[in-house]
Amino acid sequence: MLLTVDVGNSQTVLATFDGPRRVGCWRVTTAPRATSDELRMLWRGLLRDTEVTGVSACSTVPALLPALRALLDSLEVPVVLIGPGVRTGVPLHVDNPREVGADRVVTALAAHELHGRRPDGSGRPVVVVDFGTSTNVDAVGPDGQFLGGALAPGVEVSLEALAARAAQLRSVELTVPPQAIGKNTVAALQSGLVLGFAGLVDGLVARIAAELVAQFGAAPVVVATGGLAPLVADSCRSIGEREPDLTVHGLRLAFERHEAGLRSPPTRRSASP
Repeated sequence: MLLTVDVGNSQTVLATFDGPRRVGCWRVTTAPRATSDELRMLWRGLLRDTEVTGVSACSTVPALLPALRALLDSLEVPVVLIGPGVRTGVPLHVDNPREVGADRVVTALAAHELHGRRPDGSGRPVVVVDFGTSTNVDAVGPDGQFLGGALAPGVEVSLEALAARAAQLRSVELTVPPQAIGKNTVAALQSGLVLGFAGLVDGLVARIAAELVAQFGAAPVVVATGGLAPLVADSCRSIGEREPDLTVHGLRLAFERHEAGLRSPPTRRSASP
């Protein structure tokens, strides 16, 4: 049983896989100041009696990396921590590959393998829209190459900023409004945030898709993922596929590539966290 751990700025997603089949999945709030012992207790509580035979992880929270590394180093199973210098098999066609977050790399890997391969084995471009703390719109080429993308604030971050900076505005429940014209402050905020971000995504996807068509001669498939995808994706006209937890699938694929010899995993004994 493989454990995958995607540590994001707002939430951490843990998932277990039996081969390609996802068995369990949990979302918890990321605690940047957590110790390795606290992380161990959390993982044990979620996994219960599950016998883990490998771990694949990535983190976008620098403050949590020391505790995460300490926990991973204490485990007696093969471990892959995705980061700069770790080969994933994803070509990074950007100015500075070390700037690309590990989560974006493994998400691109999963997008290509799960959505970018046609039945005849040929590839097609993919646009990934990741609705999280930030809203990432990334382009993946037909050969699985990461081409870059666009980064925008996330829906929740924008709501928090409005509530903090505008005296007459407040936090509201994030839900899809019945119409774009809000008749009160709450409805107007919901329209601006949910429908506004849907418009932002559709605009970026249209521009990125046009560039991919010009470069590769094929229209991309557009995939939505991330914790806030269920909130916004249905209001987007450009999104064709949905996979809320694409990143953990990418972590599984990255681990399998290491196991297959792309890079030898650390030698460890057999045990569970």
